[in-house]
Amino acid sequence: MEFKVRCHDKIVQLIDKGVDIPNPLTLDIGEEVNVNQISGDRVRIYPGCRIYGEKIVIAAGAQIGCEGPVTIENCQLGPEVELKGGFFKKSIFLEKANMGLGAHVREGCILEEEANGAHCVGLKQTILFPFVTLGSLINFCDCLMAGGTSRKCHSEVGSSYIHFNFTPDGDKTTASLIGDVPRGVMLDQPLIFLGGQGGIVGPLRMGYGNVVAAGSVLREDVHQENQFIISKKHPGKIIDTTPKTYNKLTHIVRNNILYLANLMALEQWYVHVRQPFFNNQEFGDLLYDGLIDKLLLAKAERIKRLRAMAEKMPDSLELNGHKGEIAVAKGDFYEKRKEVCELFTEKDPIIKEPGERDRFLTGFYNHKKETSSSYVDVVQSLPIGVSQEGVKWLKQIVDGIWQRATVILPFLNLLEQ
Repeated sequence: MEFKVRCHDKIVQLIDKGVDIPNPLTLDIGEEVNVNQISGDRVRIYPGCRIYGEKIVIAAGAQIGCEGPVTIENCQLGPEVELKGGFFKKSIFLEKANMGLGAHVREGCILEEEANGAHCVGLKQTILFPFVTLGSLINFCDCLMAGGTSRKCHSEVGSSYIHFNFTPDGDKTTASLIGDVPRGVMLDQPLIFLGGQGGIVGPLRMGYGNVVAAGSVLREDVHQENQFIISKKHPGKIIDTTPKTYNKLTHIVRNNILYLANLMALEQWYVHVRQPFFNNQEFGDLLYDGLIDKLLLAKAERIKRLRAMAEKMPDSLELNGHKGEIAVAKGDFYEKRKEVCELFTEKDPIIKEPGERDRFLTGFYNHKKETSSSYVDVVQSLPIGVSQEGVKWLKQIVDGIWQRATVILPFLNLLEQ
């Protein structure tokens, strides 16, 4: 009874500060929720919603539950975000991001400005750059997607699409990089289109400008750009299988390291470029903290999965033999797993030419003074010379981490199996 009274008191406080709650008796708010972190400006919470967690942030103009009940746990919602129906946990949604009815968004997700999904979309440890659009009936966990230049020209995933992120051996070292961070953050790259009723078998890397035909399941990297891709069909057969062979170890480890290196670059972008834009926003400091927190969750997840696979290498050697290049690679991966994972715990990655970062930041903030205060507007209107400096800086971070990784694990330089 005491909890119900406290819940009622919080609802009254929200109504008093201007939150539109059409049916207050259907709303459940956790005792730990700080109502001071929920805006009273044009926020509407529809019937049947549940809000939990001390880290809840809801900024002006947010709309929650217009298509069905919503449960939110420790999420941060920027201005004008719409969560129309479903479950949302430990994720952040920046300005005008939205998700349709039946969404299931679990921890570690970042939806940047105007990223969105239609009905029945499942996400976890997923990062969508501005404008990226997901159709309906999609499972798109453990991946990062960039590409596109505006709301009218955006990367898109067709309906009934799956990112296959779990292997028969029980591994989730399967994160896929669709686009990249150094060029993707500049919002000037060609869109990527993944046709409906298809899928990606992670970990996979995809170049910009590519269009994948509907019904295609991709199993190999596509480094080329501006291609039309139709996947090959597998012939039907039944063959013997041996668990934990890891014949594609080079491919798996390489793509995981590059994914993590891109997350390191994204962290630096958030720290040096994005942070000041939050200063003028309502709850800006809380939104920025939430953004960094979700990125750290993403890094921790990928490190955990990489280490877990490395620890299976002794069993793999026992089952599949100790001879040949692949056996040497497995042994090195196991023995040096800690050293590799430590590459991604540095707060400030070493870059050979810090002057490139400084030149970019000088150009960026000089441009910011002359244009709109909106993050998206500033990035979209960057002079090409300035954006190129930014790409060089971020690419240095990715390349530097990759080079250090190849010293620790020389097998990464081998051709993929």
